[in-house]
Amino acid sequence: MKTILPSATEESRQLAVRYGYDEWLVSRFLQYVPRVQEFLEKMDKEPTQYIRVNTLKTSAEELRERLAAKGFVLGQTNLPEVLSVSAAPMSVGATSEYLLGHYYVQDVSSCIAVDALDANPDQTVLDIAAAPGGKTTMIAQRMKNTGCIVALEPNARRARSMSFNLARCGVSNTCVLLDDGHKVAKLGMKFDRVLLDAPCSCEGVIARDATRKTSHEPSDVEFCSNLQETLIEAAASVVRPGGVLVYSTCSFAPEENEAVVQSLLQRQAGFSIEPIKCGVSGLTSFQNIDFGSAMKNTRRLYPHLHDSTGFFIAKLRLG
Repeated sequence: MKTILPSATEESRQLAVRYGYDEWLVSRFLQYVPRVQEFLEKMDKEPTQYIRVNTLKTSAEELRERLAAKGFVLGQTNLPEVLSVSAAPMSVGATSEYLLGHYYVQDVSSCIAVDALDANPDQTVLDIAAAPGGKTTMIAQRMKNTGCIVALEPNARRARSMSFNLARCGVSNTCVLLDDGHKVAKLGMKFDRVLLDAPCSCEGVIARDATRKTSHEPSDVEFCSNLQETLIEAAASVVRPGGVLVYSTCSFAPEENEAVVQSLLQRQAGFSIEPIKCGVSGLTSFQNIDFGSAMKNTRRLYPHLHDSTGFFIAKLRLG
């Protein structure tokens, strides 16, 4: 889908200069981000760090006690296994608990996408573009290491890194396949749950990579949108009737989010959007495009509203 570029305004010009963005990006934020100035200020701050308790190896209570004894100050989130880190005497990746796989460093937004998947013991699950394995390991603990997870990753280096993370976290119900998400049909399987955390333009992680304020181009959004449309169609083709497909990105761009979901719904019958408990409603329209009222069941996570990286999540059920 071609990237939509709203006309520049005096407000978009001033905000772009003040916060160091290309103006085209700010002009778009003004169309769909609530409280834009607060949002831009939040994106200039160090993002909150989160860890996810690996319940395959420990409990939240036990991990809290062990890390508190080392001087960590942890807070609770909407998800019982996800903790915020408000003070750390050392890197969260340098503790013995981390090396033993008792927790995974993972943003809460990513964990909310897995929560929406609602994976249960003994199911078959497909995780597309799975590296580095944060979502895969969380799915495995939700499934209590039962059933079967197929984790696809086309990049060999990232697949090796993911295999290490799976081993560190004690995951034993997952096979890693070095393959592209477009080729899932050749697996000859249908899945109870499919997770597609799609490659995207990564607008939602500007707080971690400020270069994206100016290195990001409208063509990036268009390229990603086209790629995502083909990936979500491939992912949808292997969902078992009654099963769930969760589509997510770390982008704010409607072309990569609501438009991709709408494209799938128009091409494949039988899917409906189910509500998700965290986040704000997805866009039902953007500029002159009507996405339909059902799109309000998708969810957007904004850094200044949810203290997370920017994220979009859609939960789609077949039949």
